[in-house]
Amino acid sequence: MKTVILQTELSWENPQENRALLNQKITAITETVDLIVLPEMFTSGFTMNPKAVAETMEGPTIAWLKQLAHTKDCAITGSLVIEEGGEYFNRLVFVHPNGQIHTYDKRHLFTLAGEDKVYSAGNDKLVIDFRGFKICLLICYDLRFPVFARNVEHYDLLVYVANWPKLRVQAWDILLRARAVENMCYVIGVNRVGADGNQHQYIGHSQAVDYLGNYLLEPQEAATHFIVDLDKEVLLETRSKLAFLEDKDHFTIN
Repeated sequence: MKTVILQTELSWENPQENRALLNQKITAITETVDLIVLPEMFTSGFTMNPKAVAETMEGPTIAWLKQLAHTKDCAITGSLVIEEGGEYFNRLVFVHPNGQIHTYDKRHLFTLAGEDKVYSAGNDKLVIDFRGFKICLLICYDLRFPVFARNVEHYDLLVYVANWPKLRVQAWDILLRARAVENMCYVIGVNRVGADGNQHQYIGHSQAVDYLGNYLLEPQEAATHFIVDLDKEVLLETRSKLAFLEDKDHFTIN
């Protein structure tokens, strides 16, 4: 699966400007790819003012993603602020080329920033099938909670979209590799760069890791896109040889 990691700066609480910026970056990708991954809250930055930027699932960003996925003949994923039933969600959307959409509402809200005070948490884990890969999709702070991410579904690829600050980027690097090793899967982490409206600094460190913890793409700091090609056959061969997942614990999450 040929996957684009799009590491970018974001305009603070300005969905229209961010769509224009991302549209320019995505349309400049000339290679044929299967999946494009955007950061967390790619229309706004990590804002605790959802009312200023919230859209619905019938809003302009979803319509734009559908059109872009169709034009590029690939899936596009990332999270944005969605209002639904009077509540706000940090919602990851996975938009297929045919317009089908899967969604995941962030389960682990970042209490240090007060995310739990203004957003509603999701409960359901999202694992989807796309072009021969089984993909699990999670958001930023979820990375610190390995039980929820545990590979009980035998997924092939674990994706984290994030606004993970420079101050704690070492934890980001460590935990992405840990999730890859413990779940025997590919892991892709996509972070932003630049400064947000609260003057938090981001240096990216978007990366791709294989099922043994080796870098396919080392942590990057440039505001650009990177392409990684994931080989499912060699993943399955390694899992067959090193059957660590067969010895996993069985548990229930409340």
